[in-house]
Amino acid sequence: MNAIKRHMIGLAQAATRVPVNLSRRGFLGASIGALVLGVALPVRVTRGQDAQAIEPGKRVSAFIEIRADNTVRLQSPYIEGGQGIYTALAQIVGEELDVDPANFVVESAPPGPDYQLGGFRLTGGSSSIRSSYQAMRGLGAAARQMLLQVAAARLDVQMEDLATEPGRVLHRASGRTFTYGELIPDAADLPVPENVALRAESDFRWIRKPVPRLDVRDKSTGKAIYTIDVKVDGMLYAAVQHAPRLGGEPGTIANQADVAAMPGVHSIHRLPGAVAVVADLWWRARQAVEALQVTWTEPAPDRPDAMPADFSTDGLRGRLAAAPGPGLEAESHGDPATALEGAARIVEATYDAPLLAHGQLEPPTTIARWNEDDTLDLWLPNQMPDVFQQVAANVAGIAQENVRIHSPMLGGFFGRHFLYNSANPFSQAILLARAVGRPIKLIWSREEEFLRDAMRPLVVARFRAGLNNADLPIAIDIEAIGDGPGFEPPEAPRTSVFEGLAEKPYAIPNRRVAHVRVAYPVTLGYWRSVGHSMNGFFYEGFLDELADAGGRDPYEMRLQLLAESPRHRSLLEAVAELSGGWTRGPFTAEDGSRRARGVAMASPFGTEVATIAEASIVNGEVMVHDVWVAIDPGNIVNPAVIEAQVTSSVAMGLSTALLEEVTYIDGMPQARNFDLYPFLARDRMPRVHVRIIESGAPMGGIGEPAVSGVPPAVVNAVAALTGQRIRSLPLSKAQFEGTL
Repeated sequence: MNAIKRHMIGLAQAATRVPVNLSRRGFLGASIGALVLGVALPVRVTRGQDAQAIEPGKRVSAFIEIRADNTVRLQSPYIEGGQGIYTALAQIVGEELDVDPANFVVESAPPGPDYQLGGFRLTGGSSSIRSSYQAMRGLGAAARQMLLQVAAARLDVQMEDLATEPGRVLHRASGRTFTYGELIPDAADLPVPENVALRAESDFRWIRKPVPRLDVRDKSTGKAIYTIDVKVDGMLYAAVQHAPRLGGEPGTIANQADVAAMPGVHSIHRLPGAVAVVADLWWRARQAVEALQVTWTEPAPDRPDAMPADFSTDGLRGRLAAAPGPGLEAESHGDPATALEGAARIVEATYDAPLLAHGQLEPPTTIARWNEDDTLDLWLPNQMPDVFQQVAANVAGIAQENVRIHSPMLGGFFGRHFLYNSANPFSQAILLARAVGRPIKLIWSREEEFLRDAMRPLVVARFRAGLNNADLPIAIDIEAIGDGPGFEPPEAPRTSVFEGLAEKPYAIPNRRVAHVRVAYPVTLGYWRSVGHSMNGFFYEGFLDELADAGGRDPYEMRLQLLAESPRHRSLLEAVAELSGGWTRGPFTAEDGSRRARGVAMASPFGTEVATIAEASIVNGEVMVHDVWVAIDPGNIVNPAVIEAQVTSSVAMGLSTALLEEVTYIDGMPQARNFDLYPFLARDRMPRVHVRIIESGAPMGGIGEPAVSGVPPAVVNAVAALTGQRIRSLPLSKAQFEGTL
């Protein structure tokens, strides 16, 4: 998937977009008298598209509808899930259009080629804003120029004599003004201008400002609508019970008649790998389906996705650690083998990180409604509407254009709502709605979600490095062993496994990174920051080991290795300054506790991050008091959104460092709810300090990058404090003495 993300981003950034006037197209119920503009991709063939010319106006990545009341409706190709993209898009378009972002209504666009950037559409990879920034600015600027053109004609003046203020055009000499709503009827008949000048950055009203989130009020007052909140007329509810191990199928049901007689039960159904109960209320459906006494058949021996009865994560970890190299090469610089032979000192270590669940707040939910004309409406959380539409059409046996995908706001996602075969409930909802002839709302219980979630991979990483006589690393050899989500061919390494290990900025002249591909029967999925979430811990932890082996301070060694990379060196110095100056420790804090600090760097999704964590040991547990993050995304849109995303990333990164782990025994995950899969509690959340640096580099992502620096910074602090080098997460598995 990361290869696809980069493919999509590259196409989006490279394409020249042409605004088009959609007012006469009747697009998606646009208001009468509104001015509707879109951004079309150029009339040429690009990768991922059919080998045919693209009709102008038919490839639209987004559109704006300027209404008579001066409000603006923006159809977004991206899905909002708490990351603030709707607000950022309103800021970008509003900046050039000269409309206050507070006057925007932002909605998720439906599936279809009219909303695909570069022939592909997804919300992920921290790509939404950086891939659309220029196009959205151009869209707003084109609309503003059309409104100026109409005003100039009405006043019989030159456009240069006019200016705009939020929501209106002003003729300074006479003081006359027109609201945008007054100009729309004439503007709708104009051709859309090309090569429109964008606003000078020095004149920005809203971009780079902490504009309040558009969705805060509705979330705070309970008005925000998620899939789980959607209701349609005539709807029934469904709950499912899956086979304990993936690949099993329902056999006999011993008490079907008794369950069918339970209050509110409408019907009982067999599904691929599951049974379902439909009822008048979801709680009744859940009680009934859990009461079913099902005998499950064993998976067919040749089924590739079946879960073996003897599968365990402990066994998997040992198998990965024993897997031989050399693997599939992902990075090669210099001659690591020769450099290692001549090194003054060799340092070796093996790291691992566990399977992780997504655990998003909103459990998997789908509403399916078949219509009289054999079309299908689906409401479901998703990050790829077009892909879900295509697969849903295949499940339903109808044409893709007869499936309407509705994409409400996501109640958390972190990569959970891509397409993961048996990990998504929508196909079950489609089958149930057809079987009962009424709309169905299917909700997976938390227990079923934990059973069928697509996990962050378990990966083992082997490190071997050589130090020279100056105790600096001159060679490093890394083998990442395991598997991950992705579409790379068998002869290629998986990006999701090696990203965050390869192409690090440190000046180590001889480097090799390889992926030793070992498949295993867990459904693997993308997780916030993907491979960086584990590889940051691996690499930055081992880098501290190299510093310790050479008797060097890990912060100072990083500075020296970054001497030829001013962007990274400045970022590292910035986080040290933010923390009040680098001190590794151990040291005694003002409250008398014994503490130490750890440092780490990461480069996910076009953004550079430096992190320092300060920790102590309290009653045998790691307590993190402060985390300082300096983040350089190149250019920014909303600093308040960035700070919020960094803070939430710190929470997730720390939760994985301290607590989270999915454990399998006998083919079954041992945690089926949050009682056995603990998240970071509020009283263990540290203070988070953020400094945003705009280096002027191409815009990077925001939603994920800050996750990956937290686990290594914390583990490095623990090593400085206790002398224990932890190479296997979470830290809750380690034993620490008392309170330090």
